[in-house]
Amino acid sequence: MKVVNITFKFQDGQPDQTHVAAQGESVLDVALNNDIQLQHNCGGVCGCSTCHVYILQGEEDLPEISDKEEDFIDRAVDPRINSRLGCQCVVQGNQDVVVMIPPQNFLGH
Repeated sequence: MKVVNITFKFQDGQPDQTHVAAQGESVLDVALNNDIQLQHNCGGVCGCSTCHVYILQGEEDLPEISDKEEDFIDRAVDPRINSRLGCQCVVQGNQDVVVMIPPQNFLGH
């Protein structure tokens, strides 16, 4: 089974964390498995915008963004061109991924 590293950076100033991800795991899965706070009000089924992250590196090896995901990103706080939902960023390639987690002190939708 192929594995890659996911490096989590935090806008609130926490130190970076790097964790191993197996093919088929999402950014949200890896965050939660390593006690990284990443909201997920819908349970990680692409039903809200609370697991919103910014992909800084490795986007080419993630699944293409769906129309449904794009709709929820439009509702996220401070969406950007590199915005994705952590639940939809499933590891499928060989490239390491770097994500920025925005502040998690909001109620979300």
